[in-house]
Amino acid sequence: MIPESWRKSEVAVVGMGRTGAAVVRWLKEQGARVYCSDISDTAELRSLASSLSGSGITVELGRHDLRRICEAALVIVSPGIPPSIPALQAARAAGVEIISELDLAARVLRSTKLIVVTGTNGKSTTTALIGHLLQAAGLSAPVAGNIGRPLIELASCSPPPEWVAVEASSFQLHDSPNLAPAMGVLTNLAPDHLDRYGSVEEYYADKKLLFRNAREDSIWVLNRDNEDVLSLARGVPGSPVYFSLEGRADAWYDRAARTLVLGSEPLMPRAELPLMGDHNVANALAAALAAQAAGLKGEEIAAGLVSFKGLPHRLEKVGEVDGVLFINDSKATNVGSTVVAVRAIDRPFVLILGGRPKGESFAPLAKELDERCRAVVAYGEAAPRIAAEIGERVRVEITHLLSDAVELARNLALPGDAVLLSPACASYDQFANYEERGTAFRRQVEEM
Repeated sequence: MIPESWRKSEVAVVGMGRTGAAVVRWLKEQGARVYCSDISDTAELRSLASSLSGSGITVELGRHDLRRICEAALVIVSPGIPPSIPALQAARAAGVEIISELDLAARVLRSTKLIVVTGTNGKSTTTALIGHLLQAAGLSAPVAGNIGRPLIELASCSPPPEWVAVEASSFQLHDSPNLAPAMGVLTNLAPDHLDRYGSVEEYYADKKLLFRNAREDSIWVLNRDNEDVLSLARGVPGSPVYFSLEGRADAWYDRAARTLVLGSEPLMPRAELPLMGDHNVANALAAALAAQAAGLKGEEIAAGLVSFKGLPHRLEKVGEVDGVLFINDSKATNVGSTVVAVRAIDRPFVLILGGRPKGESFAPLAKELDERCRAVVAYGEAAPRIAAEIGERVRVEITHLLSDAVELARNLALPGDAVLLSPACASYDQFANYEERGTAFRRQVEEM
């Protein structure tokens, strides 16, 4: 299942973690020689490296061997590894092909129809919704990609799945020259990852790579309310379908009737969709269009939407303490996501912001907090910037640890209020990822 040219030398996997390990395992099954390296050296990675050891497999932690990488037949890069790191710069200069795990899997899963979902916000929920709708209708349609399960893990399935709903980040799209979705979904676009990209234009350019291999039979599910989405998709081969919260479209929200509509037919009452916020109405409309294009009928789509349980760390209601509702939105790692979360809250609230900033200004949040936000509790590396940029419009309390921020927010909230963790920052100053951060929040609330 791999080209003979890859067998003439090692295949280098840059970046360990779950995705890198899945790539190494699959390459090992194919009889390839593999060199895998990660600049980090943790107990978790050492345990993972030990599980992968075997004939023809070398795993190195704490460094990248540039000589071996430059002599490799191919470099496969894990998600989140910046293209600017010396190891990838050296490989590029040596003329070594660099691809993502997503691209590797797309080469192998040739008979599987991929529904690739990208965008700034809503990717995970929309991907999970699509997978749930297709599975509820009896189709073989697992969910993979940036949502948690590496796509390459499905390459060993027999028979291969008919459909896969794939979440793709801009990082993954950057190195996926062979990715050709049967269907692509672009949820929305807003500035993000400015700690990695030099400009918003660079970030959008990677998102546009969703359309790189567009064909006349491609289907594109697009947000009609987002001009940047429309601009990016303009002139792309294939058939576009549109969803909207603001007016009639292929799938739209009739706000007056509080009804989701598919074409000209009512799909379901808003009250039956078990997800908070207008943004989740948009996610549901996008998923409905993808499911319709895959052959589902309106009643099947409606039944699937009603039974969807939502994803953890995304406006997840953790529980009430002394009449205060605690909501875990740890997945909100940019300002745009937090704006969306704030708009979904229908009661007074205390907002917890903080972590490692990603290069964005927090100022756009200020006007969203005027009416219902009692206070902001800012923690971690971003706390001083948060206070400086929004402190004139809303009360800001500063603390260091997330655990202290949760306790402080509890004391500031009144019965009937909410405490919303929607950090607008990366987690890496105190946690390995947003899941770990959200789990810590949930555990602390449960202990209360």
